[in-house]
Amino acid sequence: MQTLSPLETAFEQREATGQALPLPLPPELASLYGRLAFPPAPVERPYIVSNFVETLDGVAVAHANGKSLDISGGNEHDHMVMGLLRACVDAVIVGAGTLRDASEHRWTPDYIYPPLAAAYRQLRQQLGQAPQPLNVIVSSSGYVDLSLPLFHEPAIRSVLITTAQGQAHLQEQVLPPSLHLLVVGEQGPLQARSIVETLHRWQPCQRLLIEGGPQLMGRFMAERLVDELFLTLAPQLAGRAASELRPGFVSQQLFLPADPRWGELLSLKRAGSYLFLRYRFT
Repeated sequence: MQTLSPLETAFEQREATGQALPLPLPPELASLYGRLAFPPAPVERPYIVSNFVETLDGVAVAHANGKSLDISGGNEHDHMVMGLLRACVDAVIVGAGTLRDASEHRWTPDYIYPPLAAAYRQLRQQLGQAPQPLNVIVSSSGYVDLSLPLFHEPAIRSVLITTAQGQAHLQEQVLPPSLHLLVVGEQGPLQARSIVETLHRWQPCQRLLIEGGPQLMGRFMAERLVDELFLTLAPQLAGRAASELRPGFVSQQLFLPADPRWGELLSLKRAGSYLFLRYRFT
């Protein structure tokens, strides 16, 4: 394994997490990241965190030659943190657009950062979790290609949350054995709270991770269902042009000036010129 330097903690507000308990990170993860603690989940729903990477000028999604770009530039520390967050949750939720942009991806810790696969597995074992987090895809329309590798990976349980209208469209394809279909309402758009409640009824979860895309994140932020945001700030400028939409990590929602969302900084870490920010939202 290539040696990865520990993140440097520039600021950490431990008291802000209240009764949060530190997770039992294996020594390798504790050395690289430091202390990681989460409060208990609310009574009525899981504790929900989100993770995004963004450029200095606020671009979270960009494409080239029909492919989605890694905004971090393949940064190992960013991938390590992504793997760590996936390792501590019961399920990772993404929208169908994110799945189409990353059609070969699996939303598991070891897929995003293989060098720490053993440490991620150890952490999940110590937390009493399944070997891999559920991969949850959200699509109100049901326009999802069920032949993609994710749905045929025996080691990964996947869930597709859609509407009755989407379910009708999916009947044109063969449902893979490892895929569970959950139906919410007759037609879209799907509300974030309905997504969480439906998943939580089907399988109770303690923590969920939202990884995109911006429209899905916008819905969760609009309904005030995001408890924490982990944001990697990549030291590059992406730029924007009228010919290509390059959204930030929240899209299709307007909060400012009528109803802004303010976050409270919990920690600031760095690796070189990359910043790793953690905010709490109430």
